[in-house]
Amino acid sequence: MKSPLKQKKPKVVVIGGGTGLPVVLSELKNRPVDITAIVTVADDGGSSGKLRKCAGAVPPGDIRNVLVALSTLPKAQLDIFQHRFNKDDGFLAGHALGNLIITALSEMNSGILGAIEELSKLMHISGRVLPASDNTLTLSAEFSDGTKISGESEITHANKVIKNIKLSVKNSDDLPQANPEVIEAILDADQIVLGPGSVFTSILPNLIIPNLKSAILKSSAKVVYICNIMTQKGETDGLTDADHVKLLNSYLGDEFIDVVLVNQTPIPDKYIDKKKWDEIAQPVIHDANGLELQKCKFILDNFLKLENNGAFHDGVKVTAQLMNLLNEEGK
Repeated sequence: MKSPLKQKKPKVVVIGGGTGLPVVLSELKNRPVDITAIVTVADDGGSSGKLRKCAGAVPPGDIRNVLVALSTLPKAQLDIFQHRFNKDDGFLAGHALGNLIITALSEMNSGILGAIEELSKLMHISGRVLPASDNTLTLSAEFSDGTKISGESEITHANKVIKNIKLSVKNSDDLPQANPEVIEAILDADQIVLGPGSVFTSILPNLIIPNLKSAILKSSAKVVYICNIMTQKGETDGLTDADHVKLLNSYLGDEFIDVVLVNQTPIPDKYIDKKKWDEIAQPVIHDANGLELQKCKFILDNFLKLENNGAFHDGVKVTAQLMNLLNEEGK
C-alpha cells in the first residue's frame, strides 16, 4: 500500500525590519511552516549606514538579524556573526562582523541576493530571506510642520509628527521595485504577517514599493498585523490600535488587513526606562469599535514580554496565535 502524500507546509510571508521581526521568526522557524522573510532595505543608520555610504551596499543590518533569527547554528557561532566592534576600534568601531561579511559577499556574488543565498547555506537557514528590493532605497518624510527629511535614521530621531513618507532609488529616477521572488512569495502565501515594528520606518518602507503593494492587494492570503505594544515618538503618538490599522490601510488604498494581534496586558507603572528606550511614548490603546470600522478581526491576548526595563512582544505567544489562524484556515 502506498503511503499518503505529505501535506504541504503552509507558506508564511513575514514583512518588516528592525528588531521586531526576529522576535517572531526565531520562534516561527520551529513550527511546520514554509517561511519567507521580506526585509526592508531603507536603513541608513549605524553600521548599515556607514557601509551603505562608503561601499554603496544594500544596508545589511536588518538582513543580518533576520538571518540569525532563522539560523539553526549553535549560539556560539551566531554570537561571532553578531559581534559588534568596540567604539575605540578605529575604522571598525560600531560595525557588526555580520554586516561586514554580508557586504563582502555582496561584492563577491554581484549583489545582495547572491550574498544572502550563500549565507543561507552557511548558516543553515530555516526558510528564505529576501530583501524588499535589490536596490538601496532612501526613505523621505514630510512632517506636519511642512519640513522634509531624507533618511530613516534622521526621520526616527526627528521627533516630529509624520504627514507622509515616500521611497526613492539611490542615484536614480526609477521607481523602487521588488524582485520577482518577492512578488512570487507574496502571491503564493497562505498568510502574510506584518511586523512587529515601526510603522513608518520598518513596515511601510516595504509596503509602498509599487509592485510589492500590488502583489499584497492581489494575494488571497490572510494578512495579519502584529500591532505595536507602545506608540513611538513622532511616528505614532496618541494612535490607538485602530489608528495603526487605518494608517496602513490608507497607504495601500484598501482595507487589506484581515486580523490584528493586540496586547491586552497592562505594563507595570514606572517599569519602562524612558531614557534607555527613548523612542517609545505610551502603551497603545485598544479601540474595538475602530477596528470593526476597518473591517478586520482582532485577537486580544497577553503578548507582552517585559525585559531590560522595556516592553516587547513575546515571540512564543505571537507565534502560537499565528499558527491558530493558519489551522482555522486549513479546516
